[in-house]
Amino acid sequence: MIGRIAGKILEKRPPLVLVDVGGVGYEIDVPMSTFYTLPEIGAGTLLHTHLIVREDAHLLFGFATPSEREAFRQLIRVSGVGAKTALAVLSGMSVAELAQAVAGGDLAPLTRVPGIGKKTAERLLLELRGKFAPATGELPASGSAPEHGDIVNALLALGYNDREAARAVKTLDPDVAVPEGIRQALRLLSKA
Repeated sequence: MIGRIAGKILEKRPPLVLVDVGGVGYEIDVPMSTFYTLPEIGAGTLLHTHLIVREDAHLLFGFATPSEREAFRQLIRVSGVGAKTALAVLSGMSVAELAQAVAGGDLAPLTRVPGIGKKTAERLLLELRGKFAPATGELPASGSAPEHGDIVNALLALGYNDREAARAVKTLDPDVAVPEGIRQALRLLSKA
């Protein structure tokens, strides 16, 4: 998995950005919210990325902040929402606005996004409920230790939901190493 890209911007063609990293040019699709924050061509940048591997393509998506990337990951988990639709949602609204719409059950901001109809908006509201902290729009905190974020991400990748992962991480020692923390969390979740 490619988790982030740091390099020099070679091209900017919305929504695509070409970033040179050590002589290799990575084509990265970004939401417009990220595109507008990028520096000029030739300047250095850092993007938090998500790689999707399909039978016919490897697609790399980039985001200005980790919370945008996590929102993207939550969106693509929703049935019927692909990467392009998730990018459109994040291009049309901030993570905080998305969280507010989900918390308030408000269809209107979602249906204004191109490609999102009423049924898809309803599905988004239903499946994203509880995935964002309502006050900040950030994803729920996973624990005080920075390593706990890695443990939570591993549990999410294994198919556990946010609540299960957060519950398991709360029981861990703040100084636990990531591999041991994952093992302990899995033991706890297997007993539940």
